Amino acid sequence: MESQRNILLIGLFFVSFLLWQQWQSDKAPQVQPQTSVTTQSVQHSADVPEADASAHVPATVAASKDLITVKTDQLEVKINPVGGDIVYAALLSHKLELGKDEPFVLLEQTPDFTYIAQSGLIGAGGIDSVKGRAHFTAAKTDYVMNGDTLEVPLTYKAANGVTYTKIFTFRKGEFDVGVDYRIRNTSAEPLAVQMYGQIKQTIKPSESHMMMPTYRGGAFSTQEVRYEKYKFEEMAKDNLDEKTQGGWVAMLQHYFVSAWVPQANEQNMLYTSEKHGVANIGFRTQVYNLAPGATDNISAQFYVGPKDQAALSALSPSLNLVVDYGFLWWLAVPIYKLLMFFQGIVGNWGVAIILITLTVRGALYPLTKAQYTSMAKMRNLQPKLQEMKERYGDDRQKLGQAMMELYKKEKVNPMGGCLPILLQMPIFIALYWVLLESVELRHAPFMLWIHDLSVQDPYYVLPILMGISMFVMQKMQPMAPTMDPMQAKMMQWLPVVFTVFFLWFPAGLVLYWLVGNIVAIIQQKIIYASLEKKGLK
Repeated sequence: MESQRNILLIGLFFVSFLLWQQWQSDKAPQVQPQTSVTTQSVQHSADVPEADASAHVPATVAASKDLITVKTDQLEVKINPVGGDIVYAALLSHKLELGKDEPFVLLEQTPDFTYIAQSGLIGAGGIDSVKGRAHFTAAKTDYVMNGDTLEVPLTYKAANGVTYTKIFTFRKGEFDVGVDYRIRNTSAEPLAVQMYGQIKQTIKPSESHMMMPTYRGGAFSTQEVRYEKYKFEEMAKDNLDEKTQGGWVAMLQHYFVSAWVPQANEQNMLYTSEKHGVANIGFRTQVYNLAPGATDNISAQFYVGPKDQAALSALSPSLNLVVDYGFLWWLAVPIYKLLMFFQGIVGNWGVAIILITLTVRGALYPLTKAQYTSMAKMRNLQPKLQEMKERYGDDRQKLGQAMMELYKKEKVNPMGGCLPILLQMPIFIALYWVLLESVELRHAPFMLWIHDLSVQDPYYVLPILMGISMFVMQKMQPMAPTMDPMQAKMMQWLPVVFTVFFLWFPAGLVLYWLVGNIVAIIQQKIIYASLEKKGLK
């Protein structure tokens, strides 16, 4: 009976947790997306409100017909020669749909949707302003990587004779792009410039739901705050205005991220804005002063790709936190590493999930055994406890003292059945976030009909098997005659409720729960046999 109550507690706790997550996501007022924003209308609108951090940053310009195309082993990028903005980025090794050849497109600029990465030089000696952008020239319009690195130089010569070279550097196997400005002041006057980098995105309605509470919006990092989300709703209410050494800004969505990472040893200003349904998050560097004849380089890194924790950590120690495991991150990180370890051995994410399930259940076995032993002892003490209740009647103080003496004499811990539950729930929630957030599981096959562990079972076989396993567990522990009738009905319907509930869960998570139930059934059989030998039923 106690075990059945524990199962019920697990279900209620987890449902409450998911409802709380969704409430957290939905409680803030939603910014109404402007689906009618076109490339031309954005071109003539102010890029950001009048705020200290974002003033003088240029507006988006219409994409030129002569885009510069760059193709590496991982990326296909299109650069607008007007301003040198990245207006298109396709991730060649990540497909839009399972089994299809079409790549996943992260950045794009269309009449109805804008998601681009801008960068430029502002200030007295800058070449970008609200009045116009520099129009760069390139040696060719198509670049293809043939070696380990590929440089794409763009050149602009200002009216005062100063030549500005903007260089995009791509590396084999990587999703980050180096963006460098090389300036040589050939004029007779000093130059003062600042580099800015920003990510602009038309606000789209969230695709999150209770089973998949994913996040789409901004995020940033400073010296004081390693990682913090900055929702579109917050951008509409108040502009971010943070001065920090180093730092980064990013736009997040499920499995993928775009991020600007300026120099870590320099002072930068981080800012946001929102106008006409278009959100913007960016950074601005300190002022660079170039005397006549002086030369200087200003650089930053731009990442556009999957939430690969190793690659993100290489750019910034805190950038991997965009893989958001929630408040149980301290538990989710070792689970993720253990999952990666198992996958490296077996080469199958489904088998890795099974192995991590066996590991967790094995580690908890001593507590599980103690739980069932405690439950068996408590059942055997029921006649004595009932006798005490009749003897002491309404005298709760004497009844409590007598019960504690009995527990001490019989070496029974009445709370012994709770500890495994308290440990299993954080592990389950942490694994839930690992399976939800880890891009490695996107389009990861298991076997037979399970071709993608990150989405629901297409034929609902795993949820049904999970429900059957719960029913078997329930039958192994007959309900006590003294159980409350309402609670008894809830217990009878629990396998059905969980089956329906798990229909929309990612297949990987249902697999974990199913295997956990099977292991629990085997453990119960072993423990029950051991207890019966000791005379405990």
